[in-house]
Amino acid sequence: MLETSARLLKLLSLLQVRRDWTGADLAARLGVDVRTVRRDVDKLRNLGYPVNAAPGVAGGYQLGAGAELPPLLLDDDEAVAVAVGLRTAANGTVSGIEETSVRALAKLEQVLPSRLRRRVNALQEHTVALTPAVATVDPRTLTTIAGACRDHQRLRFPYAGREGDTKRHVEPLGLAHTGRRWYLVAWDVDKADWRTFRVDRIPEEPALGARFTPREPPAEDLASYVSRQLSVAPYTYQAELVMHAPLDEVALRTSRTSVHLEPLDDTRTLLTVGSPSLEELGLWIGLIGIDFDVREPPELAEHLRVLGERFLNAASSVRRPGGTPPPR
Repeated sequence: MLETSARLLKLLSLLQVRRDWTGADLAARLGVDVRTVRRDVDKLRNLGYPVNAAPGVAGGYQLGAGAELPPLLLDDDEAVAVAVGLRTAANGTVSGIEETSVRALAKLEQVLPSRLRRRVNALQEHTVALTPAVATVDPRTLTTIAGACRDHQRLRFPYAGREGDTKRHVEPLGLAHTGRRWYLVAWDVDKADWRTFRVDRIPEEPALGARFTPREPPAEDLASYVSRQLSVAPYTYQAELVMHAPLDEVALRTSRTSVHLEPLDDTRTLLTVGSPSLEELGLWIGLIGIDFDVREPPELAEHLRVLGERFLNAASSVRRPGGTPPPR
């Protein structure tokens, strides 16, 4: 049987891992009886942890949210992950969070055991962040949007998009992060269609509106939908290519924000991409370095034929070391 202090830490860890526990389940995991579990729960409450309890057969215990944040219980890997995440956030795309992340990191590192502090410092010292200039977003805007997605509340906000400055009234579905930018996927009430919005183009915190009944979302998952909207929808030319390689290999040679990928079978991948010109599209496809077939559009296939003949003619004009041109 665990000592009382160790048992309380174990109980707290269990409550953090799962949303609901029955008294019997907790007793079995701790090796005590249900009465001891009740006493231990009372001790946690006295320490400031808001543990909710529901009576009856379907009842149980749940760690709730309190007015004050009690200490978190983290294992070694979790503590390292949080420390690394805070250091990364200090150089992230959410504006205003850098200083907060540094303060939280300072508090965490004060209580880290020396063995864990060495692991975190080693990773920090031997890692260089190449941070490009990216548009940052207000964390309040992100949290407001995320809460509206969760609670199914409409949002109103000004938006600086391709159509100029507009007012948008939307039913939010979810947020997607590409590593450089945040995007909101939402049903545009006025346009009666799904739309993708860059969050950094929302200049102020959105206003919350009435609750709504969620609509049937786009057929593909959120990440795939955003990928398609970014890589295909905005462009004059939209191409479909059958790549003669599995999806994982094609994904390594492309970016999810520039192409949309779907597996056709174990050896072929459907690549969809957009471009403002056939010339740019043809050169980009050649740089992927994978054999392919053109599905759409027909004019791309004709452009590639002309481009291929031009390259062949250029290669044929180069003389060999002996002075004779290569055979045509």
